[in-house]
Amino acid sequence: MTYKPVRKAVFPVAGLGTRFLPATKAIPKEMLPIVDSPLIQYAVDEAREAGIEQMIFVTGRCKSAIEDHFDIAFELEHTMLARGKDTSVLASSRLTPGNCVYVRQQEPLGLGHAIWCARDIIGDEPFAIFLPDEFMHGSPGCMKQMVDAYQNIGGNVISVLEVPRHAVSSYGVIAPGEARGAITEVLGLVEKPKVEEAPSNLIVSGRYILQPEVMHILEGQEKGAGGEIQLTDAMAQMLGKQPFHAVTFDGNRYDCGSKVGYIEANLAVALQRADMADEVRAIAVNLLK
Repeated sequence: MTYKPVRKAVFPVAGLGTRFLPATKAIPKEMLPIVDSPLIQYAVDEAREAGIEQMIFVTGRCKSAIEDHFDIAFELEHTMLARGKDTSVLASSRLTPGNCVYVRQQEPLGLGHAIWCARDIIGDEPFAIFLPDEFMHGSPGCMKQMVDAYQNIGGNVISVLEVPRHAVSSYGVIAPGEARGAITEVLGLVEKPKVEEAPSNLIVSGRYILQPEVMHILEGQEKGAGGEIQLTDAMAQMLGKQPFHAVTFDGNRYDCGSKVGYIEANLAVALQRADMADEVRAIAVNLLK
């Protein structure tokens, strides 16, 4: 059976990034760099690898740096060329006309509301969702692994990871059904459960492929955990009505919504870079003395 391809991706990037103040007072948290590329760049590169064609950014006030990042910087490129510098380093930060769309989320009403803001752009197509501060690092990328699975099973697909049981109350958690390799049937979803009430220790990890019907559910979705419109609650209503599976990501996840996770991600990426790994390792060893 052939399923509609996943051509569009939504990036909810309207958050205030208060955990990283004062760094995020004037700079979007999604523009914080992992070594020399911002978090949002890694997410877009992951989307491109998975064959996604249109990037939809749900932004808020003071987020124009994201738009500028994916635009052509005429003055910068002209100056670099005039000085004989290579501008190929900027190639990945260019999105061609029509391949990027920006829509505002006027109020911070939660992830579900942010996704709903993109409803008219999504239309009747399946679409991907990327939470950029969930830095998923691996090859192939997380979304590529999910798209490959989706092409065989269709329906809705989410990325999951196994975490220690005591940590589940910070995440959306699945109730697992039949498992076949990396693919697990999803029987239930709960947002930020108490440890003793969690159905498993498999957490939803910031990547989704959803069918467009979720938008109709979000239209009338009531506020859930944290007083916000939760995407997890809307997805839970689709269970039993459409196929729903989870793919366990073969790679590493770094929670760049936390300071410790952000530092860990920078170290992990730097230690894999041929141009700096030896020096960074030596610095780390020296600091640990």
